[in-house]
Amino acid sequence: MKNTEEAYLSCNGKTLNSVQASGIVDARLDLDRERRCGFPEVIFSLGKTPEQVARITKELSGRAHTVLATLADPEHFAVTQELVPDAIYHKEARLIVVRQKDYNPGKGTGHVVVATGGTADFPVAEEAAISAELHGAHVTRLYDIGVAGVHRALEHTETLQSARVIIAVAGMEGALPILMAGLVKVPVIAVPTSVGYGANFEGVAPLLTMLNSCSGGISVVNINNGFGAAVVATRINDPEWAKKDGEQSQ
Repeated sequence: MKNTEEAYLSCNGKTLNSVQASGIVDARLDLDRERRCGFPEVIFSLGKTPEQVARITKELSGRAHTVLATLADPEHFAVTQELVPDAIYHKEARLIVVRQKDYNPGKGTGHVVVATGGTADFPVAEEAAISAELHGAHVTRLYDIGVAGVHRALEHTETLQSARVIIAVAGMEGALPILMAGLVKVPVIAVPTSVGYGANFEGVAPLLTMLNSCSGGISVVNINNGFGAAVVATRINDPEWAKKDGEQSQ
């Protein structure tokens, strides 16, 4: 392969893009992802160098309406912003976002509620909330309404019941989504977090609680995986959003 900055490969009639560093291909971008799945390929920043994230972001920003990089550190953003000045960093959520077009999150058919058990769950919840908004969803945030003060959740029963889908983010023992599922008739996506004392086992304890829930209607994603929950929630909220000529994504 030629030692160039870009090398284009054909795959089933679609275009893939290879990003090179010092002649070595270290990333092959799926430029057909938006057509197939409704949203461009997302950059998983953890384990990548700031230079790699920056180069990939630049490549995608020239070909996609939205670029999203998850688990990005300030170092990732600093280098990325040099190449892509329009990039925005959401520090708490650890997200780098580049938008080529404005979007209206009110266009969704319903709305997604993102709820947290405690304030410490905020970073994962914001990853979920912002990711869902970028996918076109209208998001309502209900933070710090955990079961230690169950009245705080019950105060929002009407809002919870009006949602199309709920993302419940919790660490410690992970009981919040079980409570949510007992209050509503809509799907609840449970997100365990690594917040907790030693026996929390960095999120394994709430993960097992959520998997063993006696309440029906709960699906569980991986520990701290707010982005994964947002993608599922968006498709539940409006299964047709990806077919609307990009309307939901813009």
